Amino acid sequence: MIQFFKKIFGIGPATNYRLLMQNGAAIIDVRTPQEYKNGHIQGSVNLPLDSIKSNFSKIRKDKPVITCCASGMRSGVAKKILKANGFENVYNGGSWNGLMHKIH
Repeated sequence: MIQFFKKIFGIGPATNYRLLMQNGAAIIDVRTPQEYKNGHIQGSVNLPLDSIKSNFSKIRKDKPVITCCASGMRSGVAKKILKANGFENVYNGGSWNGLMHKIH
């Protein structure tokens, strides 16, 4: 029963984003180009959610991938799309601003 609630509510060990970055993680920002232009994490790549499927070749499968957006909703969808297409080491970093504080 506990596993059921953990799965539903996403409760589990906290993700160490700094360690992921040390291991060569790529940050994929799935916001629109205009949102990205108004502020983003240095070194992140802007692949808007509506174009992510056509940009798989720009994402390495052998390194961790952290998705982010404005609130964590689009990045959650992006994580699901990536996982469904063979990307195994994918993390939803939530909002880009919140993620920035977790990696620095």
